[in-house]
Amino acid sequence: MFNSWGRSWQLVKASWAILQSDKELIWFPVISGIVTILISAVMFIPSILITISLSSTGTSESVTQVVGFIGLFIFYLVTYTISIYFNTALIGAAMIRLDGGNPTMKDGFDIANSRLSKIIAFAAMSATIGVILRFLQERGGIIGNLVSWLGGMAWNLATFLVIPVLVVQDVGPWEAIQTSTSMLKRTWGEQITGNWSIGGIFFLLYLLVILIAVALGFLAIGVMESVPALIVVISAAVIAMIVIAVIQGALNGIYQAAVYRYAETGTTPDNFDIDLIQGAFKEKKKR
Repeated sequence: MFNSWGRSWQLVKASWAILQSDKELIWFPVISGIVTILISAVMFIPSILITISLSSTGTSESVTQVVGFIGLFIFYLVTYTISIYFNTALIGAAMIRLDGGNPTMKDGFDIANSRLSKIIAFAAMSATIGVILRFLQERGGIIGNLVSWLGGMAWNLATFLVIPVLVVQDVGPWEAIQTSTSMLKRTWGEQITGNWSIGGIFFLLYLLVILIAVALGFLAIGVMESVPALIVVISAAVIAMIVIAVIQGALNGIYQAAVYRYAETGTTPDNFDIDLIQGAFKEKKKR
């Protein structure tokens, strides 16, 4: 376990070194987050109006559920398209850096724009899977929740290298998924599972922010009895979480690019020790 945490920390440091070389990479998750929030806010209004309209007209529950899942698919499609588009730009620029180039934001956006139709197609596939998993989660009880959780993990694993594949090989989304799965199996074995990675370290950072915010919140209300102080604490915590999420998004993109490069060529980029990349996945223990 401690080796896994140590590996996670080393991955963060290696990815951070790349980010320091190309600080403009941080703007891809920043812009992605802003656009997603704005689009989500715009889509929220008609969704509320539709819900009110269905309720007022006495529409049957089954029809309401169908409309709800259609709306969920549209929401997933739009937000996934935004996320995948900016991740493609980020990973495309990161690939240029890992290959010894000096990318600009324009380079990343040019790559994403050239793959736009494939990005939308992959977003549609992801949205479809997302709706199915959500349906199982809501309608399947305990078994449905378990299947949804396992399905989500399997999908995330199978598609881990899809965006780098789209960037480098410029293939369709279905072929990219097949290539991603094939590369993972070829490099790490037939039966693999995710290992500790950058997410583990950032989980601790999120947890630390929450614990500090709770402690300061109790201090603001219980000792100082100051609502303004509580507002400041909450605002600071939200800002800290956003900053952490932005940095995590950038480092994850760099990490995916490095894992793809290793799976493709067997070599690791500068700053990435081969043991770090080899530890990205591990073979499942046989029972």
